[in-house]
This record gives sequence, C-alpha cells and structure tokens, in this order.
Amino acid sequence: MEGLGWFLTIIIGGLAGWIAEQIMKSNMGIIMNIILGIAGALILNAILFAVMGGTFGGIIGQLIVAVVGACLLIWIGRLFRRKT
Repeated sequence: MEGLGWFLTIIIGGLAGWIAEQIMKSNMGIIMNIILGIAGALILNAILFAVMGGTFGGIIGQLIVAVVGACLLIWIGRLFRRKT
C-alpha cells in the first residue's frame, strides 16, 4: 500500500479482508483477512500502476483497492479449489 505505515497497512488490510469476506460470503480468520487485504492491495496496485500509470491515493482509495484485490484473490482461490 502506497505511502502508508506498517501499522496502518495491517489495520486497512484486516478491514479490507473482512469486507471482502462479507462480500464473497467466505469464512476466514483474522490473520487470513489481513493477509488477503494486504496481498490484494499489492497485486491490484501493481496492476493499476501498470495499466494507468498510477493508483488511488489516500486511506479510502487504498481501502477500496484492497477490498477489490482481496475479492479477486478469493475468487481465484475458489476457481482453483473447484478444479481439484
């Protein structure tokens, strides 16, 4: 997450993971929510930077990016679990 400290990154990652968990109707723990939120934000920020040359700034912008990224990761995880 661009320009945020570690503590705020963990808070936003956990919140984003929890929101994505509610949207996607999955059941995960707090640690997985934090991991999904942070990983989702990193992946979607990289994609946005490659496509648009920038990303959304600020806490709210990063929260939105993290939620969308975490939802994408949950969706991709479900695709792989169904194939095996």
